[in-house]
Parts: sequence; C-alpha cells; structure tokens
Amino acid sequence: MKLHSRHALLIASLLTAGTGAHAQFMDSVNLPGSGSGGGEGRVGAAVIAGYKYLGSDERRVSAFPGIDYRWANGWFAGFSTGVGYQFKSDPQWQYGLRLAADLGRKEDRSSALQGLGNINPRPEAGAFLNWQASPSFTLTSSVRYGAGNDRRGLVVDVGARHGLQLAPQWRLGFSVSATYANRNYMQSYFGITPEQSANSGYAVSEVGAGLRDVRAGVSLTHIINRDWAATLGVNATSLQGDAKNAAIVRERTPVTGLLGIGYRF
Repeated sequence: MKLHSRHALLIASLLTAGTGAHAQFMDSVNLPGSGSGGGEGRVGAAVIAGYKYLGSDERRVSAFPGIDYRWANGWFAGFSTGVGYQFKSDPQWQYGLRLAADLGRKEDRSSALQGLGNINPRPEAGAFLNWQASPSFTLTSSVRYGAGNDRRGLVVDVGARHGLQLAPQWRLGFSVSATYANRNYMQSYFGITPEQSANSGYAVSEVGAGLRDVRAGVSLTHIINRDWAATLGVNATSLQGDAKNAAIVRERTPVTGLLGIGYRF
C-alpha cells in the first residue's frame, strides 16, 4: 500500500497545528483531496511538546484537535487553513484567498512576558500559492495581514515539503520554511515600547522588518489503513534578525516534538 498524497497532506496539517502553539499557525495551506469530484476532509489530533511562546525556554505540552474540509466548488474551511476559496487551476497548482487568524499572546503565559500586556487574537486577510512539482515535492507560499494590536502586521511564509516512501505503509517526510514579517508585526511580538518598559523592566527596543525565523522538520508516518494515519514529527526553529536578539527571547533554536493521528473522509 503506497502512502497517498492525501495522507501526506493530512500529516502536514497536524504538523501545522502542532506549531500553532507558537507563531507558525496557519503558515501554509494544505488542502485535502484533489479538488475534483466530491468534497473531502480530514480530522485529527496531536500532542505537542513545545514551548510557552516563540523564543521561550519554558516547556509546554499541549493537545490540539483539528478538522479541515474542502468542497468541490472550491471553498474550504478548517483549523489549519482558515476559511477561503481556491480558484480552479491546473492540478499542479493551488492558489486562492482566505481569512486566517493570528492567535495573539497572553502575558500570563510566562513570567518573562509580565508587564508587556496581551497581544489580542486578530483575523488576517490573506492569499496562498502552492506548486506541486511532483507527487512527493511541493512548494508553498502564503501572505497574511492584520496581526498585532494595531492590526497592521504582515507575515509572508514560504516553504517546501518532500516525502520518501520507505515501505508500503511507511513514509519519511521533510520540510523547510521561512517567515518574513513587517515592522508592525515584529514590534508587537519582539519590541518593547516605553510603556511596556516601565511595566516590565525591559529596556525600550524598536525592531524592524525582516526574516523572523527559518524552520526544518522531519516526520515519520505510518498508514494504519486506507483512511487512518499516525505520525511522529520533530520541528526545529531558528530565530533570525531582530527577533533573535529580542529581550524576551530565552531560546533561539527551539525544538518541538509531535505525535499525531488523522483520519480522512
């Protein structure tokens, strides 16, 4: 039994949900199904050994449910994708518009964030473009706007996924990605305003636009049967630029582990 690409996308969705504990939530769009015929969906859950926020050195174990569905008419909705529309195109291409979400950050999540205030969850308007160069290799990209308390944060994500069939029911997956953020986003998450400085004791700092981080991941997927799959994954993040040198950053290269299971329907 070969691992169907739908299973691979289901696992990619779980890995995305796993990193959602930090800043990589909804960074790419991994749509279930082929986009032809009837609709298709996936549901799953993952246990994540991660951190309290991007840049934290405090461990946090969380559980994430997830469900995504794509209708035959091009509309889709889900925890990892947001709500959007994929335009009709060549099967190798996926592109469209969507409404995603930035989950924000609560200051009571860690003592390192005390005095900085909350970053409220915000809706994000965005677009995406994916190219499946081969059944095992895909390039992804997305842009989202609206994060941060001033609602002007812009995030651009680019990445690549590759899979290797190890045995009829086993697949090894690799991924790399990077995120660029504008000044508004970077200041919200990594800068310190005069008011925050007075409340927290951190020195005032202004950060600029630039590369926020680069990421690499590896996953091992087992196909239980035609519709069920389980995965074990590890993701490493390397903070870059002003984010790496931010006052709240305690760990510049956090590593996250994931154990997930998914079902396609």
